[in-house]
Amino acid sequence: MSEKRDIAQLAKGGRTNMAGFILRLAARLPFLFIAGHIYGPALVGRFALAVVVVELAALLATLGLKRGLAQALATTTRPHAHVVWDGMVVAGLLSLAASVVLWTFPQVMYANTQVTGLDRYLPLVILAVAWSDVSLAALAYRHDVKAAVTARAIVEPWTISGAAWAFSFFTIKDGLVLSYVASMVAALIASIVPFVRSYGLPQGWSPRVREILSLARDNAPLAGADALEWSMRNVDRFILGLMFAPKVVGIYYMAQQVATLPGKLKTSFDPILGPVITRSLAENDRAAVANQVRQVAFWIMAAQGGLALMGAIPATSVMTVLGPQFVAGSAALAFLLAAEVLASPGATAESALVYIARHRNLMVSAAALAFQIGLSVALVLAMRALGWPLEWQAAGPAIALMTALGVMSVVKARLLGRMLSAPVSPVRGSLLVALAVAGGLGWAATHLLPLSSGLRLLIGLPLIAGSYVLLLWKFALAPADRALFRRVPRAEEATLANEGSLTR
Repeated sequence: MSEKRDIAQLAKGGRTNMAGFILRLAARLPFLFIAGHIYGPALVGRFALAVVVVELAALLATLGLKRGLAQALATTTRPHAHVVWDGMVVAGLLSLAASVVLWTFPQVMYANTQVTGLDRYLPLVILAVAWSDVSLAALAYRHDVKAAVTARAIVEPWTISGAAWAFSFFTIKDGLVLSYVASMVAALIASIVPFVRSYGLPQGWSPRVREILSLARDNAPLAGADALEWSMRNVDRFILGLMFAPKVVGIYYMAQQVATLPGKLKTSFDPILGPVITRSLAENDRAAVANQVRQVAFWIMAAQGGLALMGAIPATSVMTVLGPQFVAGSAALAFLLAAEVLASPGATAESALVYIARHRNLMVSAAALAFQIGLSVALVLAMRALGWPLEWQAAGPAIALMTALGVMSVVKARLLGRMLSAPVSPVRGSLLVALAVAGGLGWAATHLLPLSSGLRLLIGLPLIAGSYVLLLWKFALAPADRALFRRVPRAEEATLANEGSLTR
């Protein structure tokens, strides 16, 4: 009964967040189109380098609370409102410290370009990003994933799209930065309002220095894991910024933004997977943890596989939609999409490793990041020495990312499997066959038919999606897998809600 309850909770939360993923996808594409056609690759590249530093600072400011808050709440005897407001204080202080550092040394955000205009003010938004993350983590502990969908999939992407278009009439140079700030502030409002409604303003609370320092110490490995995972997904941009002109970074960034949209499927399950895992660990039910990780990893990998085929096979046409100057990013897009699929088993396994093997998980991530950086630089220099085209040189970091994530996934899945004494790998032969057949049909339709590229796409994309879904449904999905597509009965929903309330 407990196993069915856990899968039902994961499926229910996954459905809500996957709906949010679709909304995020629909809202993010207009921003990419506007950025590509109005601002151009050079300004997009400069913006991408600045944002990568700001987001790293915001991630470090949360101190691992995005995942560690659930465990802190599950094990505390203090009022939950006091614990989460302690977390807000920690994130707030670290955000202000990071803002001061980047305000003082803004060149860190704008490598190889001059700091002018409103550039120096960008770090002030770090507080909004960090507080939004902590608020949504606190709400996720109470199984409120609707707030995350609203803030991250509706408010944030639609605000940045609308603001980028509006600011283009006033300032092309600062338009992207201003639109990013506007979207982060809007997301904070959309996060903090339901957070205060749920937890309220703490009664009889005052920040406890000892508890805050203890929280910071306990979450240091989580903060390190988050930082390393984030770095693996963004260090490629930083490497490109050091080795290529901003225009090349802008082209790569657009490919990266398209490719990471499927990656949001994994983060769609994070708000509900963390609390479910921590509850099973509290009950010392390690078999249940293995089942939860394996199940969610399969759902994510299966969905990402289909999206990767639909983006990678016609990669040139996809990048053309963003602007003809971005076609050079087609090779990078294909490798980045493959990287997202290979990352799924390891990223989902990490959801449990951060609680039961924090330091070993940290060491594996650090080794993978070092391997990725070394391989990225080596590939770029080797292709440059051989005289390969610029678009392939710029794809070097994407190849390195794909390789590093694949190796890390294998290592983390095996490590977790040994610790739980149960398999956690989501890979199935039927899934690989579905990918191969759908990919072959799609490639033939989009490359061999004697039709225009537009007609080949009109035929190829539905053929890829249709054949893949059909094969998946008929041969790859077990009864537990289909729970994601079923409506949870109302009586069961009431039971889940009651159980969720008991964890508050």
